[in-house]
Amino acid sequence: MLVLGIETSCDETGVALFDTYTGLLAHELHSQVSMHAEYGGVVPELASRDHIRRIIPLIRSTLKQADRHLKDINAIAYTRGPGLAGALLVGAAVAEGLAYSLNLPRIGIHHLEGHLLAPLIEPSPPEFPFIALLVSGGHTQLMRVNGIGSYRLLGETLDDAAGEAFDKTAKLLNLGYPGGPAISKLARTGNPDRFRLPRPLINSGDLNFSFSGLKTAVLTLVNNIPEDESNTRDIAASFQKAMVDVLTSKAIAALDYEKLQRLVVAGGVGANEQLREAMEIKITKQGGAVYYPKLEFCTDNGAMIAFAGAMRLSEATKNHGFSICPRWPLEGLTLE
Repeated sequence: MLVLGIETSCDETGVALFDTYTGLLAHELHSQVSMHAEYGGVVPELASRDHIRRIIPLIRSTLKQADRHLKDINAIAYTRGPGLAGALLVGAAVAEGLAYSLNLPRIGIHHLEGHLLAPLIEPSPPEFPFIALLVSGGHTQLMRVNGIGSYRLLGETLDDAAGEAFDKTAKLLNLGYPGGPAISKLARTGNPDRFRLPRPLINSGDLNFSFSGLKTAVLTLVNNIPEDESNTRDIAASFQKAMVDVLTSKAIAALDYEKLQRLVVAGGVGANEQLREAMEIKITKQGGAVYYPKLEFCTDNGAMIAFAGAMRLSEATKNHGFSICPRWPLEGLTLE
């Protein structure tokens, strides 16, 4: 079965073809980062218009790359939510239109389910059950994953998501947008131990997160020390270390609480080199294992949507109609 995947939840237009027998055949991605950087963040209206401009050429390019044609497709998967309503509507409209014209089944996929299943595309995927740390610009959650569609929320952020905290901190340091890559790059040359920043909720006894206090601590620091290159490097390194300490500590606590040894780290922040290194060292030391998608599949992409759609083909339907969920709890998909 050949599944076309379409992702348009925010500021990346992703398209992919996944074959249930041979695996991922092709994928294309257009990022809007350079367009939104001018505004310091995503502008929803501009995002929607750019998806309209990019999506059909990307579908054509993906088909050409895979040496396939529209008539070869057996089903279509698209991101139904969560995300920006206008952006989601673009992907849904194209998916529904194609499915209707080709008389194909289609299925709306949860964006976060796509992220947490992305490591299963790799040659050595994790076995169920496992703990998933979903960490991105909009979400920071710990989930127990028992199987496809069986997810239990263990903890989540009470305020800012990790990626959001990276972006806001980068803005305070005048590093531009997006903040994660900028801070990660600068932190390599900084002293992570110079400034002792808070690790919010690290000893709270639960699996929830909070990053607004960390961001506020950076603001206080910025307002009280001279602005120079050395200070900026050290603040970036200290912030990143605090963030990595919290995420690693909570992930290990979730593994201990659920008595599991496999951890999946997914989402844009999962591409952070320092986070990957810390997770690898601490979790393997405890006899566990950490799994990641390829770096190109950490951010929003069509491959994860095509794969999730392939895993849920039995739920695909030909009852066509626009259906998006800008707010959609992942735990609502549970089969438990």
